[in-house]
Amino acid sequence: MVDKEQVKLIVVRHCEAMGNDLRIFQGSTDCDITENGARQLDALAERMREFPFQAAYSSPLKRAYKTAQAANRYYGLPIKTEARLAEIHGGCWEGKKWGDFPKLFPRDSYHWNNEPWKFHPDGGESMKEVYDRIWEAVTDIASRHFGQSVLVASHGCAIRNLLCHAHGWEIERLNDVDWCDNTAISVIEFDRELRPTILLENDSSHLTEHLSTFAKQSWWRRENRDAMQFE
Repeated sequence: MVDKEQVKLIVVRHCEAMGNDLRIFQGSTDCDITENGARQLDALAERMREFPFQAAYSSPLKRAYKTAQAANRYYGLPIKTEARLAEIHGGCWEGKKWGDFPKLFPRDSYHWNNEPWKFHPDGGESMKEVYDRIWEAVTDIASRHFGQSVLVASHGCAIRNLLCHAHGWEIERLNDVDWCDNTAISVIEFDRELRPTILLENDSSHLTEHLSTFAKQSWWRRENRDAMQFE
């Protein structure tokens, strides 16, 4: 049970989608999930028995919405879509291979890895815009559901910004927040003043090594940022 003066948000990153597997920037592109992503969702559905919730929200992108459906498998609640939970719009980065970015967009690529608060691709969102809108979205959701737990299905970059804000950090500390695996779970509790407390961060212990997306990749490791590794 959640105290009536608090609300608990159970934040879940979407399952593996085609862009994650093929290492293509999918951002606002509405990629479908992979076969491995579907298996991740089965594992997530069972894990979510530990996190009962009374309301559910999702990014409108199908990889997040299908993740919300799986998390909701044993609860059967209506899922509300919220556009502000969507992933960063990558502009000129959309649909291109990650491995090509250092040559195509060297300055943006450096910012993405080393100074992400400065990232702003042509035709897309700035990182600061994502940082602001995801916080606005989750605090709006939280304010409607005191005394409840709420599922929030979103995306890796958006969740990273959310966690940075929830830590009480300015966006310049974004690199202090680790990337999370597909279907990773974070839990943030808010009081009546909408002050956050992180109770769980980037937990993907329901995934076996075989199911994990990150187990097959290394770009996300902190030591690979300076090396400009995108594969």
